Amino acid sequence: MSLALRDVSRTFNGTTAVQNVNLEVQPGEIVGLLGTSGCGKSTLLRAISGLDTDYEGEIEINGTVTKEIHDTTGFIFQEPRLLPWLNVLDNVTFGLTGKRQEKESLAVEYLTSVGLYGKKKLYPRELSGGMAQRVAIARALVTSPQVLLLDEPFSALDAFTKMQLQDLLLNVWEKYQPTIVLVTHDIDEATYLCDRIVMLSGQPGEVEREISLEQKRPRNRGSKELAHIKSEILQCLDLNKK
Repeated sequence: MSLALRDVSRTFNGTTAVQNVNLEVQPGEIVGLLGTSGCGKSTLLRAISGLDTDYEGEIEINGTVTKEIHDTTGFIFQEPRLLPWLNVLDNVTFGLTGKRQEKESLAVEYLTSVGLYGKKKLYPRELSGGMAQRVAIARALVTSPQVLLLDEPFSALDAFTKMQLQDLLLNVWEKYQPTIVLVTHDIDEATYLCDRIVMLSGQPGEVEREISLEQKRPRNRGSKELAHIKSEILQCLDLNKK
């Protein structure tokens, strides 16, 4: 599913957070929004999702311009935001319509995809941080979103768990082929996951530069190619500070 932002700006109490952002995302593409804190990455993501409608400009999803929450869009937050009184299975099926057996069968499919088939009866308090975020991914996927929005979903996790979930995300993408927009501060994460990195800078945030990555997946985290791209990004960020 395609996605387009045209001259999108957002102002809060007289202060402009992002200004005149233009971006096109192709179906099945993984695009990262990268930049320092305060440049408006999460603001853009909330606008795309329909959680925030008080922006200027247009956001088009698959040819339709709308400010409403789109039923083909899924959102994964920084925290899992699971309902503590529901077990894993019920957290994933929460909000779905239809017969219980059908909903549970669908939830089990996605829990299996994220490696949690045997954990469906556990409660959030019994999960590690990584497991809880896997549940959040399954919950976002169970509605079959064609656009998946991620707001630093792995930032609170340790380095090894983060890498495991990055690989999981790529497995999910390989299987279901959603269009993905990922907000991140992590340069290594962006170069490992994304087809294209859109760098935002300034306050208000504006698109500073776009970098396309041609490396095939799976990528070698320690490759010279990714190291070179990381160096480019760091140089750009250094220039932004001057």
